[in-house]
Amino acid sequence: MKVKANILGLGFYVPEKVLTNYDLEKIVDTSNEWIVTRTGIKERRIVKEGQACSDLAYEASIKALRDANVKPEELTHIIVATFTPDYCTPTTACVLQDKLGAKNCQMAMDVAAGCSGFTYAIDVARGLINVYPDAKMLVVGSEVCTSRLNFQDRSTCVLFGDGAGAVVIGSDEKNKKATIIDSLLRANGSLGYLLPVGKEGGSAKPYKVGSKVTADYFINMNGPELFKHAVRGMSDMALKILKKNGLTPDDLDLFIPHQANLRIIDAIAKRLSFPREKIYINVDRYGNTSAASVIIALSEAYSKGLINPGYKVLLVAFGAGLTWGSVLIEF
Repeated sequence: MKVKANILGLGFYVPEKVLTNYDLEKIVDTSNEWIVTRTGIKERRIVKEGQACSDLAYEASIKALRDANVKPEELTHIIVATFTPDYCTPTTACVLQDKLGAKNCQMAMDVAAGCSGFTYAIDVARGLINVYPDAKMLVVGSEVCTSRLNFQDRSTCVLFGDGAGAVVIGSDEKNKKATIIDSLLRANGSLGYLLPVGKEGGSAKPYKVGSKVTADYFINMNGPELFKHAVRGMSDMALKILKKNGLTPDDLDLFIPHQANLRIIDAIAKRLSFPREKIYINVDRYGNTSAASVIIALSEAYSKGLINPGYKVLLVAFGAGLTWGSVLIEF
C-alpha cells in the first residue's frame, strides 16, 4: 500500500530589511513605475550582512517544527532546495542539521532546480516516505538571491528577494495539516542557456586565485523568452496534474503559482480561466525568492487563515534548468 506524505507543519521566514523600488532608484537606472508596470513588485526583503542561506532556513524550520509539534532530534531527513547555498560543500542541509541539533538525522542533502527547487524536493520526500514510512522529514526552500545579483543590471536586480519556507513531512494521519495528493515534474536542459547563474566560478570555467569576478558570476536571463516558457510550462503543468487526478481548475480552492512576475501570474490565470480572487499573490512584497517562493506563499496563506480544511491547493513553479514542478495538496 502506498504511504501518504502528509504535511505536519509549515513555517516561513523573510529578513527584516526591506528594499523598496525607491531604494533601487538610488542604486541603478530604474524607477518605481518601471518596475511595478513590468513586474508588479513594489519591495523585497534582503539579508543583513553575514546572514546566510542556512540562517534563513533555520528560522523557517523552527516555525515549521513548532507547528508540527516535532522536535529537531526526531527528524530523520533534511532536504534543502536552493541555488544559493552557504558553500559548495558542506551542503546547506548539513549546516542546517547542525544548527537545529537534529543529531539523529539519517540524511541531509541539497536539491538544485532553480525556482522549481521546492517542488522537486517535495517529490523526493514523497518517494522517501514510501521507503521509510516512519520518517519525519524537513523540506525547506531557502534562498539568498541577492548574493547572486548584479546590482548594475536593472533587468535582474529588481526581480529577486531573500527568504525561506519549510514543511515537516510524515505519514502521521492523526496530526496532519494536509496531504500531498500528487507531484509532477519536468525538465528541459536544452533551454538552460536562457537563465544561467554562475557561468564563471564553476568547474566549467573555474576561478583561479586573484581572478576578477565578472557579470557572468551572477544571474543572467533572457526575459522575453523565459516569459513565454514560464507561462506555457506552468499552465501545462497545472492542467496535467489536475487531469491526472480527475480534477479541473474549478475544483481548486487556492492556486499558488511561482511568484516571479505579476504579468506571468495573470497570463497563467487567463490561460486556465482561473479567477484572480483564488490566486495567492505576494510577489509585490517579496519579489522572486526562487526555491522559497511557493512555500513562503503557502505558509503565509496558511498562517493568515486563508486555507480551510478540505481546501485543494495547487503549487506550480518554473525555474532555471529549465525546470517545472507542481504539487497538489489537500488540507
